Amino acid sequence: MTHSVCVIGAGRIGRIHASNFAALKGAAVRYVVDPVAEAAEALASAVGARPAGLEEALADPAVHGVAICSATSTHADLIEKAAAAGKAIFCEKPVALDMERTLKSVEAVKKAGVPLFLAFNRRFDPQFAALRKAIDGGSIGKVEMVQITSRDSAPPPASYVATSGGLFKDMMIHDLDMARWLLGEEPVLVSAVASCLVDPAIGAEGDVDSAAVTLQTASGRICQISNSRRAVYGYDQRIEVHGSEGLAQAGNVLENTVRISGVQGTTDARLLDFFLERYAGAYKAEAAHFLEIMEGKSKPLVSGDDGVQALKLAEAAAKSLATGMAVAP
Repeated sequence: MTHSVCVIGAGRIGRIHASNFAALKGAAVRYVVDPVAEAAEALASAVGARPAGLEEALADPAVHGVAICSATSTHADLIEKAAAAGKAIFCEKPVALDMERTLKSVEAVKKAGVPLFLAFNRRFDPQFAALRKAIDGGSIGKVEMVQITSRDSAPPPASYVATSGGLFKDMMIHDLDMARWLLGEEPVLVSAVASCLVDPAIGAEGDVDSAAVTLQTASGRICQISNSRRAVYGYDQRIEVHGSEGLAQAGNVLENTVRISGVQGTTDARLLDFFLERYAGAYKAEAAHFLEIMEGKSKPLVSGDDGVQALKLAEAAAKSLATGMAVAP
């Protein structure tokens, strides 16, 4: 049986997810929904679907799941409409930028009894998944400290920053989710420092572009997160987990594996330069997981409740920055 998906949003991330669903055995894209007719038509043509309005797509019993890839400001409403239609839901992070709206949408999903898979793609990256598997297998003993480094290769335009919700909710929220996933315990204390060091236009929008956050759990486990909107050497994504019996590390992915050695030293290839390239495998794994959800073979590995917890930490980081004090999420 083929499980059909309606993709909402024909922009950059919508095109990635639609292509992955179309290429996945057992899945198909039935509709593409986007207010820009030309974008919907182009993507639908590329993946063997057809453009449609939201109401038409949600009313079709042949649609098993909805992939919400539109602007963040639309997520909550679309989640609630898809839940009311009885569809399995795949949604890009976050559910919403404020806690009240997030909780309302998550509760609507629970009342409807449909699955909600929140696409925190880092958990599905093959490198980080292998790291987590090693931790679960006891390779490093009990987790004690986690270090997460996440730096964009270049800052986004100020126009994006203005509607993004800020660095903590837009960028670091991925790392906050990873921290929860790797620590194995919920953080109870959050401390943040941040500056605008990269682009004054970001500061003019009231945001920061460089930040460090420390999380601590009730048992004392610690996670440190380092974020920057610019890394001139490429898209920097690394994780280190220190445990009672050893250390587990997941390093960067390079453009190739060629290493040049000479009298002046050794040179490796450049880091991948963009998140769509770095996490291409993660996006494919997300599509495969959502198919299993639609088939009833799996429950979402990242739920709406996980989105709530990550947003709590992002809000706590912002509060810590504003007050200069460590705060409880």
